[in-house]
Amino acid sequence: MARRKEPRIPDHLLDQLLAGADAQSAFAKNGLLDELKKALAERALNAEMDHHLDQESESGNSRNGYGRKSVLPDTGKIDLEIPRDRLATFDPQLITKYQRRFPGFDEKLVSMYARGMSVREIQGHLRELYGIEISPDLVSAVTDAVLEEIAEWQNRPLEALYPLVFFDAIRVKVREEGTVRNKAVYLALGVRPDGAKEILGLWIEQSEGAKFWLRVMNELKTRGVEDVLMAVVDGLKGFPEAITAVFPETQVQTCIVHLIRSSLAFVAYKDQRAVASALKEIYRAKDAEAGQAALEAFATSVWGRKYEAIAASWQRNWTAVIPFFAFPDEVRRIIYTTNAIEALNAKLRRAVRARGHFPTDESAIKLLFLVLRQAQKEWKMPPREWGVAKAQFTILFEGRFRLG
Repeated sequence: MARRKEPRIPDHLLDQLLAGADAQSAFAKNGLLDELKKALAERALNAEMDHHLDQESESGNSRNGYGRKSVLPDTGKIDLEIPRDRLATFDPQLITKYQRRFPGFDEKLVSMYARGMSVREIQGHLRELYGIEISPDLVSAVTDAVLEEIAEWQNRPLEALYPLVFFDAIRVKVREEGTVRNKAVYLALGVRPDGAKEILGLWIEQSEGAKFWLRVMNELKTRGVEDVLMAVVDGLKGFPEAITAVFPETQVQTCIVHLIRSSLAFVAYKDQRAVASALKEIYRAKDAEAGQAALEAFATSVWGRKYEAIAASWQRNWTAVIPFFAFPDEVRRIIYTTNAIEALNAKLRRAVRARGHFPTDESAIKLLFLVLRQAQKEWKMPPREWGVAKAQFTILFEGRFRLG
């Protein structure tokens, strides 16, 4: 049985602090926790002042009473007594001169924003739970502070090799010249040689095409990418030509999940389960030749004749489906289920739905970046199948991928 860890604060000190009071009241506004925050903050500020005066001992500087300042921690407003000095040279680091929010408060606002809450929802949430009044402009100012971080992130150096890169798009509504327009935000999710996932970039564009994708590929190359073994895409227009123009050895693989979804879009709801089951015979075939035979069999089957557009769609994309059959089932699952990017898209769409539409391109990118940053914190380990995938890549991409 696991032993209970010794608490960092001894029980007898906690008993003294509570002094017989209801423990629940400690968490209330202006309760024990707020009093502790106030006491600890003021003690730290006084220690800062003592250090400051020691540094200026030859100047004759000394204390000059206290000034009052209200700050916003997690639970409610706290009034602090800030020590002052006679020469007015003291600039505290815990709570700087112009800081009105307790350390960590901005991160809380950004976290709520990244989880899909609107500016008004954050304002109401803080008012109802903590009695804190903040303006929508404050939330916007705090979240806008990440724009510089986004620019730096979008231009950061990348790895030389990515065995897999998934490209996908999410639709957003952006107000432009008085009209709300549909735009696509494109996302690149790379898998590094060790199996770790990494968001390579975000790009917003009203329409996709070969020129747009060529610009994206050149940007990735400029940032240090030398080779991509496989690029998994959702039938993005102009993409195969653009990527092979920059990375001529890359295999372009159609995303099987998206191909299945687009196939089922032709199908009546009552038939979807049966059609999906029939399509499994194609993408679960042992090799490309067997897959081709299964596709031809589907085309002449009851479902293939009823929904002729399905077989036609697979046949148009067949060249980009074939690379998939070179891998065993374990690696195929990494490629065709694309769980990583599907999970990301679910979070992105949830945040986008909460917004409705965005005032600018920058505001759309800002929200999606914050959602992605939050999601990346949950990425711990590579897929279980990655060990098998590495061994396969070493053989199939000899000289381009090495274990280690």
